[in-house]
Amino acid sequence: MPKTVVLTLRPDVAADARRYEPLAARAAGVAEQDIALLRVVKRSIDARQRQPKIHLTLELYVDREPLPAPVHFDYPQVGNRTEVVVVGSGPAGLFAALRLIERGYRPILLERGKPVLDRKRDVARINRNGAVDPDSNYAFGAGGAGTFSDGKLFTRSKKRGDYNKALQTLVFHGAAEEILYEAHPHIGTDKLPRIITNICRTIENAGGELHFGCRVTGFDLHDGRIVGVRCGEERIAGAAVVLATGHSARNVYETLVHSGIRVEAKPFAMGVRIEHPQLLIDSIQYHCRERGPYLPAASYSLVSQVNGRGVYSFCMCPGGFIVPAMTDAAQSVVNGMSPSQRNSPYANSGLVTEIRLEDFAALRDEWGELAGMRFQQLFEEAARRYGGAAQIAPAQRVADFVAGRASTTLPSTSYLPGIVASRLDRWMPQLVAQRLREGLRMFDRRMHGFVTNEAVLLGVESRTSTPVRIPRDAATLMHPEVRGLFPAGEGAGYAGGIISAALDGERIADAVAAYVGGV
Repeated sequence: MPKTVVLTLRPDVAADARRYEPLAARAAGVAEQDIALLRVVKRSIDARQRQPKIHLTLELYVDREPLPAPVHFDYPQVGNRTEVVVVGSGPAGLFAALRLIERGYRPILLERGKPVLDRKRDVARINRNGAVDPDSNYAFGAGGAGTFSDGKLFTRSKKRGDYNKALQTLVFHGAAEEILYEAHPHIGTDKLPRIITNICRTIENAGGELHFGCRVTGFDLHDGRIVGVRCGEERIAGAAVVLATGHSARNVYETLVHSGIRVEAKPFAMGVRIEHPQLLIDSIQYHCRERGPYLPAASYSLVSQVNGRGVYSFCMCPGGFIVPAMTDAAQSVVNGMSPSQRNSPYANSGLVTEIRLEDFAALRDEWGELAGMRFQQLFEEAARRYGGAAQIAPAQRVADFVAGRASTTLPSTSYLPGIVASRLDRWMPQLVAQRLREGLRMFDRRMHGFVTNEAVLLGVESRTSTPVRIPRDAATLMHPEVRGLFPAGEGAGYAGGIISAALDGERIADAVAAYVGGV
């Protein structure tokens, strides 16, 4: 059996295996020359003290012990097997498709957007303040919203599936092995497109199909059972349908309602994106003027309660960029991402507050269970009116926002389309503005210097999660009223990130196999 040792080291020592290998050998009680393999199984940063430390958990194998077997993936050929329709090519849809292949089913994957390379061109056009393609943007296309994101892989949902296997699947398709042991692993927006392309190739090589430019416009039902979907005039049949469309596919919620398929309004969160100089966040978190070459760009996670409602940071992107995430030209929506090196001079994060059912109760009479979606849309449309032309976002310096005054100038920003000064606190819903203002005051007490006019707020961060849940039975994971319909992932209301969505997709694929095998 391998020996496990835990070392607490200075960052420069933890970065060099030649320096920590003798320390690991001494801690394990073995001779250094007897070590056959030393591998990191977990790495985390402890910055609570003046001098940040690195905690390394290491597995140590000696010459006489068998080395760990490599993980293999063998996807069988399913070209002539039973077909299952998978709607959406985000993490839930892609991992559902891979798992269906492992279970011997042929996935027919439908994606309203474009393949990665074509999608890259559309995203570049949006960043230049060009036209927004409603089917190919930061939210829609191969890989879903995750393709152009930080690629964060940390999840608290590890009990819902095989977390390690999900990470191994990403490594098999091109991710760096570091994601297997980092405490808060991420891939980076520069690496994700290639990984998504490789996953799509695996699905096709195994006999699955991918249909891009295929927006689902209807559901084919027969005697309470779904038998397929419609993409315009085309009908695509399957033994079951996995609905993994992501949280921005509003037309899908509308189509479900029009088809008489029940959906439910649910709480969600909205707010803004906040951006600081990365050097400022480093100095606060690491207690130093410069972090040096052996520490990563510092991050933070903040949460508080304001009048009984949560206010918290969301999707924090150290060394990252703010990007335009709208799916319609009438909206202003922003999100964040980071490259794998996290080497931008900016740090950004969502800063959001809880939105509960009672906050949009006035819209229920007209919009029913889609009232939260409409509340979200109104927020985005207001931001567009108070922003500039095209994707130029409304913005306000952080200290000005907290003090309730206008910003006469704005700092530099990573947001390529540009920003324009706006009194965010005057046009956003007061329930949002008041909670964010008080939340910022609390956060500044925990991270002194967080509220500063070196930092800026951009509007709006509204796509943290879906405002609608598609119900499913706890035992079968099917929609309780439509046999064969399996809601999955973030868009259905059952996940909150790349890995949790991937695990949910695998879970759903197993439920599909149980259903189809028993029909």
